[in-house]
Amino acid sequence: MRKAFSSVLEKMGSDEKIVFITGDLGFNALEGIRDTMKDRFINAGVAEQNMIGVAAGLAHKGYSVFCYSIAPFITYRCLEQIRIDVCYHKLPVFIVGNGGGYGYGIMGFTHHAISDLACMSSLPGLDCYIPSFTEEVESSLTQMLSAGRPSYLRLGLGRSKPAGLKTFESINPLLLSPQPEMTVMALGPLAASALETISKAGFEKKIDLFSAVKLPFANFNDKFVQSVKASERLLILEEHVSRGGIAENIALSLMNLGIMPKQFKAIPAAGYPGELYGDQNYHQRQSGLDQASILGILQNWLMQ
Repeated sequence: MRKAFSSVLEKMGSDEKIVFITGDLGFNALEGIRDTMKDRFINAGVAEQNMIGVAAGLAHKGYSVFCYSIAPFITYRCLEQIRIDVCYHKLPVFIVGNGGGYGYGIMGFTHHAISDLACMSSLPGLDCYIPSFTEEVESSLTQMLSAGRPSYLRLGLGRSKPAGLKTFESINPLLLSPQPEMTVMALGPLAASALETISKAGFEKKIDLFSAVKLPFANFNDKFVQSVKASERLLILEEHVSRGGIAENIALSLMNLGIMPKQFKAIPAAGYPGELYGDQNYHQRQSGLDQASILGILQNWLMQ
């Protein structure tokens, strides 16, 4: 998704009120932004906390500022500055983290962001965007600029959106069946993996699939509520720890609506059960978020 982000921002960069700051990252990806923005493209060096302070100062002067780095560096390391300098003043500073979840694989714990949404979505007035498909990066950026409020964009593995999926809400329907036997909700790029798994297994007429692409949830998609009521089975997939993830948010919201599915299962990022590091696929397998594991759960539930 990084290339899609760079391409979209390159087009937006002709706006003289947009500033881009990188934490000394983006080689062979951000050159187009640099060439378009010129002196509005700033390399802050490996000084992420200072970068947020600079961004807040520029935003206070009327600029819309994008701050870019690897997801854990731009979130955990800068949490106090984002909370006080940006959110408290409701400034148009947009935090962009590349490699959400286990995206940086073998580089290990320091480079993984599997609790970033718990931190960021709890900050006052800050919206989190987690595109499921490459095409949703542009939708996210457009919404962020239009809202003009603190935001976090979590970039992950990019796949193309299937034809006909044009909506962009907090929750989007990807598959809808007349009489669903189960409902599946997937966070960000996992939606593409779940969609492929369901399609390969031929379960399209049995499963409703939704993607979660924005936190906090502004409201539940009515189709999602109807699906959960009809199927009474809800499976949630997220490359994020269970604390502060979408499963907790969805469970609380459903309970507030008086909806309690008979079967509820959340599969989050498992952390590091084997105390070893590998690529993103390795960590997804360990968490039960790979296609084979997802297929096993779907088959088991549908046989009941």
